[in-house]
Amino acid sequence: MVSGVKTGRSAVIPALRYRDALVAIDWLCRNFGFEKHLVVVGDDGRTVHHAQLVLGGGMVMLGSVDNTDSAYGRQIRQPDEVGGFETQSPYIVVADADAVYRSVKADGGQVVIEIKDEDYGGRGFTCRDPEGRLWSVGTYDPWAEPSR
Repeated sequence: MVSGVKTGRSAVIPALRYRDALVAIDWLCRNFGFEKHLVVVGDDGRTVHHAQLVLGGGMVMLGSVDNTDSAYGRQIRQPDEVGGFETQSPYIVVADADAVYRSVKADGGQVVIEIKDEDYGGRGFTCRDPEGRLWSVGTYDPWAEPSR
């Protein structure tokens, strides 16, 4: 079955929630190189109803934590509500993992797995954003031809 997604665009898009989505958007753009594709802010000027950030052919969608007890909001928990754990982690393919690593460290990001060369190829690290969401960053490109 064909997904109908245009070539060069991901058919899988992580969706995340943040208590302060505007701060998260700025942090993700500043450190990982995302660009704002769409940001819909509520009348209060703080609540993000929906945002789309793009990087290469990929995208993440995010919004403010839903305090209205919606069907979707009842399914989501923030990392600090579950002992700091995550059940998923977006992976970002970058050209220079060391440069992103330095940016994250300089911006106060918490590195939880130090930068290293991976056995399967590439170089990368894992960090938490300001609200504790887990992100893996590296030069390993799973779309490239396997080296083995």
